[in-house]
Amino acid sequence: MPSKPELRLEIAHVLFMDVVGYSKLLINDQSDILAELNQVVRDTPHFREAEAAGKLIRLPTGDGMALVFLNNAEAPVKCALEISKTLQGYSHIPLRMGVHSGPINPVSDVNDRANVTGAGINMAQRVMDCGDAGHVLLSRRVAEDLEQYRQWQPLLHDLGECEVKHGLRVHVFNLSTEELGNRNVPTKLQSSHARQHGRSKRPIVVTTVFVLLAGIAAMLPLIGPQVFRSISGSRAAASRSASAFPDKSIAVLPLENLSEEKENAFFADGIQDELLSNLAKIKDLKVISRTSVMQYKSGITRNLREIAQQLGVSNVVEGSVRRSGNHMRVSVQLIDALTDRHIWAQNYDRTLADSLALQGELATEIAAGVGATLSPQEKARVEATPTKNTAAYTAYLRGRALAAGLTTDFSNVESAARSFQEAVTLDPSFALAWVYLSCAHSSVYWSIDRTPARLAAAKDALDHAIALDPTLPETYLARGYYRYYGARDFSGALAEFQLAEKSLPNDVEVLRAIGLIQRRLGHWDEAIAAFRRGVELDPRNIESAGDLATTYTAKRRFSDALAVADHILAVEPSNTQGIGIKMGCLWALGKAEAADSLLANPGASLQLRAYQALATHRFAEAADLFSKALKDASDNDKNDIFVGLGLAQKRAGNVTASKAAYQRAVQEFTLALSNTAADSGAVLHSGLGVAYAGLGDATLAVNEGRKGMAMQPTSEDPFEGPLRRKWR
Repeated sequence: MPSKPELRLEIAHVLFMDVVGYSKLLINDQSDILAELNQVVRDTPHFREAEAAGKLIRLPTGDGMALVFLNNAEAPVKCALEISKTLQGYSHIPLRMGVHSGPINPVSDVNDRANVTGAGINMAQRVMDCGDAGHVLLSRRVAEDLEQYRQWQPLLHDLGECEVKHGLRVHVFNLSTEELGNRNVPTKLQSSHARQHGRSKRPIVVTTVFVLLAGIAAMLPLIGPQVFRSISGSRAAASRSASAFPDKSIAVLPLENLSEEKENAFFADGIQDELLSNLAKIKDLKVISRTSVMQYKSGITRNLREIAQQLGVSNVVEGSVRRSGNHMRVSVQLIDALTDRHIWAQNYDRTLADSLALQGELATEIAAGVGATLSPQEKARVEATPTKNTAAYTAYLRGRALAAGLTTDFSNVESAARSFQEAVTLDPSFALAWVYLSCAHSSVYWSIDRTPARLAAAKDALDHAIALDPTLPETYLARGYYRYYGARDFSGALAEFQLAEKSLPNDVEVLRAIGLIQRRLGHWDEAIAAFRRGVELDPRNIESAGDLATTYTAKRRFSDALAVADHILAVEPSNTQGIGIKMGCLWALGKAEAADSLLANPGASLQLRAYQALATHRFAEAADLFSKALKDASDNDKNDIFVGLGLAQKRAGNVTASKAAYQRAVQEFTLALSNTAADSGAVLHSGLGVAYAGLGDATLAVNEGRKGMAMQPTSEDPFEGPLRRKWR
């Protein structure tokens, strides 16, 4: 007998697929469907790329096929998404897919042709078997490889273990985007999910990628079923319940200030903010950001189950702070919000000196209470004492409380900077205070004070922070803001923020910064992923949702932006930004008349009403509304209003009045440019060009448009740069 060939094993990446219900089809239908599926698969870019490179093996399986990729782990996943996208036009092909990386070995089949077999292929089939039509399921091994990359994290949803043939259990992840895949929990897993969440709390493994699923569910009570389907696809009613939220998810409600001296309210707010900052360093947790929990201030009736539903969490922390002179008491309780069961409660009586490490101690106990695991590095960062100077710490907490309340309103930012300056004056070795002092100065420089002195102050504080602790996660944050706001070095800033994110995985500020920069670099999918993660961790934050919506509009994904606008209006029914986004999306979708329904909303400003009148060709009405809007307009808004007024009057046939309005617009833009730094007037130059165009002065219009384009070219800023070109 000939000797058996030596078994040669290698790792391959397998995409297994089959047609659900294939055996029930007529023979003719089976043949037609397989022919169509084969063509769809052969036409996908990653199939053709791997085949051309000799890195693909195709295995027919009767009711589907297995594709064995020999190049990289992403290839079968990307191919699956390409197939899923194409099959959106083939509703009669209910395909399910599974992906696994594992060993294969070459064999000769019955026709003496080279073939492959092995556990890698078998496991891919087992993974696929867990799904229903439309599902793209991944084995845990593939998911763990992909979750190391930011672009994949938001698309991965941990489903836990699924029982397959012979009693075997496989750990699977659902891969889905807003448009692709099947976001429902597979039928085989729905009963096990119900059993799992019916058990008492215990430590379980929940990877960070699962929190996106919970974040989407958190929006449900706020935005209604119709909008929810638009954002995330239809899902089974059971999976939308609070039981779908991760066990290791937490909202820290505002701590009640019980101090007799009410001016100490900042102390309670500062402690809450520091506690959130420490919890945000723990990767195994999902922690809701401060903005979204601030509406649940003490003094109102709290329905913890309802709060948990709105925020998408399973656990709530509430408590109080009482400070008297040099002594303080912090009372905290951790509550399972789904059952209203108190996991633990504790009072901490400390002197101010002893309280400096309290937030780290609290964060560690809370994490343990919900079964989260801290790495040694996380534990060290959480428990680190930022300063030993109680006066400096008090000033720092005041600054944090002031800064935490800022969104687009910079009225308190100078006060925050002064508090941080006081902290570093009292303790020059206080690295965290230097960090946030630098961040405050960079923020002011970007928004309202473009002076060299302000930028130098940001750099000086940053240099102190780096000298004290260059590896502090927050130091990377300050570096990022200095590069972003100060030098407009988008790539350099992104690298700093990504370093910060490694140690601050739940920090919404870091995620937002990453999203903003990815957007300016034209990395749209990465920007959307970061903003969606931010909305998940901060579901009641209008600004975060606005970032996501405007990014969708830049990609012309108007239906998605419309859904986010509805979410904004569900959180804040009269929000002017939400109304404006929704109005613009309806215009873009060719439904301008439908936007008239928004005019009854008290948040619809005169400007928005004027633009709606323009969009629906009610030009005289638009001119009247623009004129009224001028009466209370800020200096920053007047130039745009005069441009709108000029256009409305021109369309209404009032040429003389139109010319006067455009001339006023030229004056306003010119005045604004005279008060603006030479390197930051791209928007104003572009607007001035539009005003000159309204006056019929083509030469000046083109010149100003080119200035705006030169200052903010699309090649350097793909988000705002195209606006300069469009205005030209």
